[in-house]
Amino acid sequence: MGEQTHERAKELIAQQHVEESLSSDSERWLNAHLAECESCAAEQRQLRESLSALRTMHLDLPPNLASRAQFRVRMRTEELREKEPAKKFVWAIAAVSWALGVSTAPWVWRGIEWLGQETGAPKLLLQAGFILWWSVPPMIAAWAALSDKRMAQPGQPE
Repeated sequence: MGEQTHERAKELIAQQHVEESLSSDSERWLNAHLAECESCAAEQRQLRESLSALRTMHLDLPPNLASRAQFRVRMRTEELREKEPAKKFVWAIAAVSWALGVSTAPWVWRGIEWLGQETGAPKLLLQAGFILWWSVPPMIAAWAALSDKRMAQPGQPE
């Protein structure tokens, strides 16, 4: 028997005992394989015994464990809800900034072109200045919005 056959058998054994659901074809194949393969049959017995031992094990848990877990989940949900408006605000600021950048681009380009003619600055420097004119305002706006949110909640991990 090949290694793939044993791997399939192990997967089906786990599915049978953990999920408790196998198709009739898979169950027939597994039973036939277990009848032929002692190592897989031993693995099935070992898994059955382990699961049986786990099901009979008694764990002493604090009585308020569930309520504490629910409280933590509610707190985390509230934290995430508070962060959501800041993200939308940053996107809105960036969108407005880019829209203004696009609408003023022809005038800014003409101004930079004029500056280049007057000063004799290299074309690459002028192009970099034009790109910065477009990209810096949304970055500053995003930084301001995010730093304002961090200042309001010091010590909170992101």
